[in-house]
Amino acid sequence: MNRQLRKGIKIIEPQPVLEGAGVRLRRSIATRALDNIDPFLLFDHFGSSNPDDYIKGFPMHPHRGIETVTYMIQGVVDHKDSIGNSGSIGAGDVQWMTSGSGIMHEEMPRAQQGEMMGFQLWLNLPAKLKMMKPRYQNIDSNQVPQINRQDGIKIRVIAGEVDGVSGPVTEIVADPTYLDVTIPPNGSFSHLIKQGHAAFAYVFEGKGSFGMNGEDKGKAIAHPRLVVFEDGDYIKATTANQPARFLLVSGKPLNEPIARYGPFVMNTQQEIELALEDLRNGTFVKS
Repeated sequence: MNRQLRKGIKIIEPQPVLEGAGVRLRRSIATRALDNIDPFLLFDHFGSSNPDDYIKGFPMHPHRGIETVTYMIQGVVDHKDSIGNSGSIGAGDVQWMTSGSGIMHEEMPRAQQGEMMGFQLWLNLPAKLKMMKPRYQNIDSNQVPQINRQDGIKIRVIAGEVDGVSGPVTEIVADPTYLDVTIPPNGSFSHLIKQGHAAFAYVFEGKGSFGMNGEDKGKAIAHPRLVVFEDGDYIKATTANQPARFLLVSGKPLNEPIARYGPFVMNTQQEIELALEDLRNGTFVKS
């Protein structure tokens, strides 16, 4: 069986943005260069060794119609929401929140010595589930399995499956894969992805080449960069004289209309207006 390699078709340089109460971020999805990769609506990389860049955080704010995924590499973020969840996520932890019909939440990073670093990803919800009941999954770092291969490759499996090992995040509409992959120098990593699913890699440490096959040497991508893959059966990443660490994310496109306004993503402008009206009237969070 001849499997088709997914080559990188677009390389995105993250854009600096200011969000929340004044948090400096690097954004790769939801920019002029890349509006979305259906079903992925936004991808942010937050990280700094200067607390002034993040300490103001994200005070209480609404979401509707999406799922948000926060994955921490270093540091601690305190959170609470309108459905009674509260706590902290630290290094290696994952917070997967389904806003559905409406949720209010806040995310406040703690000041610390050294670097604070993490990522936030937004996934779209299909029209039939836009107004579903909100839910929340908090996954501690020790619940995320790590595969240590003999060739030195390390894979943290947040969602999806690698080598028969499944990630702890389940029952997500987009049927996502979310992996944190580290490749040592002169290493090679391949992973099957369902045909038709959107896929991207975000390189946040080192340098790697994507889309190599036979004599095709691919292109070395230095961090921080996001690589969008074409359709196919699998991706392949390799390194030369330095290691690479990247997130590999894939999911099933919805192929539905997108209407967005800040933290709301619906299918029509009328639904956006309704969300704003609910917010004004105090009826945004459904019982």
